[in-house]
Order: sequence, then structure tokens, then C-alpha cells
Amino acid sequence: MYESDAGLLAPGRAGSPAEATTGDSAFLQAMLDAEAALTRAQSACGLAPAEAGRAVTETADAGRFDVRDLALRARSGGNPVIPLVVDLMAAVPEDARAYVHRGATSQDILDTAAMLVASRTLATVLDDLERAAGEVARHATTHRDTQMAGRTLTQHAVPTTFGLKAAGWRALILDARDRLTAVRASLPAQLGGAAGTLAAFSAFSAPAASATAQEDEEQEETGGHEEVDLLALVAAYARELELAEPVLPWHTLRTPIADLAGALAFTAGALGKMAADVLTLSRTEIGEVEEEEGGDSSALPHKANPVHATLIAAAARRAPGLAATLYGSLAAEDERPAGAWHAEWEPLRDLLRLVGGAARDGAALAAGLRVVPYAMRENLQLTDGLIVSERLAAVFADRIGRARAREVLAAAAERAHSETTDLADVLFDVLREEPELAGLDLAELTDPTRYTGSAGPLTDRALERR
Repeated sequence: MYESDAGLLAPGRAGSPAEATTGDSAFLQAMLDAEAALTRAQSACGLAPAEAGRAVTETADAGRFDVRDLALRARSGGNPVIPLVVDLMAAVPEDARAYVHRGATSQDILDTAAMLVASRTLATVLDDLERAAGEVARHATTHRDTQMAGRTLTQHAVPTTFGLKAAGWRALILDARDRLTAVRASLPAQLGGAAGTLAAFSAFSAPAASATAQEDEEQEETGGHEEVDLLALVAAYARELELAEPVLPWHTLRTPIADLAGALAFTAGALGKMAADVLTLSRTEIGEVEEEEGGDSSALPHKANPVHATLIAAAARRAPGLAATLYGSLAAEDERPAGAWHAEWEPLRDLLRLVGGAARDGAALAAGLRVVPYAMRENLQLTDGLIVSERLAAVFADRIGRARAREVLAAAAERAHSETTDLADVLFDVLREEPELAGLDLAELTDPTRYTGSAGPLTDRALERR
């Protein structure tokens, strides 16, 4: 007998808060919470006795139900709500059974449960993002003026600062935070009945808990109970769950899932940017940063691998594909679809888990990141002054024109490279041949630490965001 998924091949999410909030038991509890809330909402609207709401709520404990048995029995109907309703009805007192799942369809419960799971998981993700943003801000402040090589298309470009790089990481993390915060606030309950018309709820009626036999007789004589405002029922249901009230049933209007998918994929990518930079800068031959608690190697005892960054990078690569599946389910036929809705369950859970694990690792990565300024200074000199060629081109162009400046610098760069000498030494000869360039301070112009532009003020401005 094989064990259930324990996360053996998923170290990114193993042990994370998101793993606990997205597990089978968590989903089961969310489905039970949805069923209990539905009965309570009907009680509040006069469609069920108050005692029924209390009874279903007291019984709706995932620990009382067999998750594996429900999973196996779900095959017969294609979703786990069908066998769960049978078991829940059997577990509640007999006088409450008629009010379990009354008027609802399976998708109402499972969609609502997915929103509950997402909301609970996003709470933990947002906490980790706040921690990551705080740690990255610390690096940006500390290293506001720590010069390093800016790289484009893998090559040295112009000097920058580590503070500006860290400020960029923080900006992406805060963008992710804002998107997830907005999405979490908009996650809606789902209630529509068999085809999104709420018809079954109007077909059912029930006496209030305090109704007397005489009142029942009077209601029968007048043709039944007073009609309930079913939109008020939807509102009451959403309030019970602390989810947003939907404007329409969204069985085949999957905006909530698409918005959630987009925000989660963005978050994975935002954290992935930081991880990608750390993976590059922590290479042995660069050595500008390193993870404080590097991971072991099974073969090489000297290694300290950047494990947090590696796990985040893995999540960032998987997230877009999962989000694509969820976007693909937007094209859902009829009032309730066959397959489109079902295709969402696993990728949504995987996406929540990936991002939850990545946020956990992002906070740990930022907190334990060691910055190595001396390596940054040494690497600035690797091109023997060529890293400031942009600055020289601008200064020379003012005196000899852009075309001639480019020609002179290209020749000087080629000579410096071939002779493995410093660009400034070559330029001393150039200045003797170009009278218009006389008097320039080459020591200052070729110093990469004096060409970081507005990196400092840009970092300051980015850190003003809260």
C-alpha cells in the first residue's frame, strides 16, 4: 500500500504553511464549512430551523470523515461533494438531514471551498511577502551606494549599485503583495443551484424554528410559506463565509479563478526575479552574494548550494503553465461545464502550494543573504575600464562629435582588450592624438565608482513606498 503524497518530490512546499492550508484535509474542511454556512444562511433567511444550522455546523469537522474513502467514492460522480453530502447527512441528527446541501449543487460547494482554501492560503503568503519585503528593504538601505557591475545580456554594461538592485526586488514583491491582497478581498462565495438560477431554493420552504402547529396549518391553507428573497440568501451565505458576495453565480464565469491564477503566477515570477539574480551573483566566479545557510551536496563536501533561490526558481518555472491551464478553463460551455471546472482543481492547488513555498523561501533567502562588497569592487575592474565607455562616449562626443567619439573609443577598447591593459592607459595616447580632448581627467572619467547615475536617489524613492 503506497502512502499518500507527503511532499517527497516537492521540497519547495514541504513544511510550508501553504502545504497545511491546501492539503486534502484542509479542502475537506473547507467543503464542510461551505455546507454548514449554507444551512446557517438558510436558517437566517427562514428556509431552515436554527437548530439545523447549529447541528450541521457542529458535525462539520473534517476529522469525523474518511478522506481516502471520499476520494475513492468521488469517482462515481466525478467530484467529492457527492459522497460527502451522503456522509454528512448520515452524521447529523435525523431532524437536520433535510437541510444538508438543500438547494445547492456540487459545484456551489467545491467552488466555495476553493475560495476558502485560497483565502486561508493567501493570508500566509502575504505574511511571508511582507517579511521578504522588509528584509530586502534592509539590504537596499545598507547598500544604497555599494557599487557593482550592471549586467545586460550576461555582459558588463555600466556600473550600478546593489541598493538599486535590491530596491527593484522589493518593488516586485510589493507589486505581488498588492495584487494578492486585491484578489483575496474579491474571492467570492458560489451559490447558484443546478444551473445558476437559484430555483431550487425557492422550491424549498421550511417553518421557522419557533413556528407552532397552528402557524403551520395557516401556512398550508395559504399555499405555503412566505417567499424568501434569494439574493438575500446569497448575501447571507457570503457573510457566513467571510467571502465576497457574487453578483452572479459564476459556474461558467471563471473570472475569480483567472484573477487568482494571474496574481499567483505574477508572485512566483516576482520572487523568481530575485532568485535568478541571486543564482547568478552567487556563482563561484562572481561571488557577489551568497546564501547564509547554503545547502549540502551529496557528492561535493565543499559546496554550499543556493537552495532557497533554487527552489524559488523552480516554482517560477512551473507557475505559468499551471496558470495557463486555469486560463484555459475560462472557455466553459453551457451553465455548468463538463471537464473545464474539473480541470481547475489540481493546478489551482499546485499553484497555491508553489507560491506559498516560494514566499516562505523568499523571506528566508532575503533574511539570510550575505552581500560581498569587495567582490563587487573587484568585478567592476574586470573590463579594465571598459564598463564606463558609455560615459566616455558622451564626454568625447561633446568635443569631437558622436561618430568620431565612437570610432576612437572602439579602437581604444580593441587595443586595451588585445594588449590586456587598462583603458585609461590607452586613452592617454589617444588624448595626445586628439587635441580637442586635451585636459580631460581620465582618472576620474574611467573610475566606475563615479558613474552610478541616480542609483542612490532612485533607491531612496523606491524605499518610500510602504
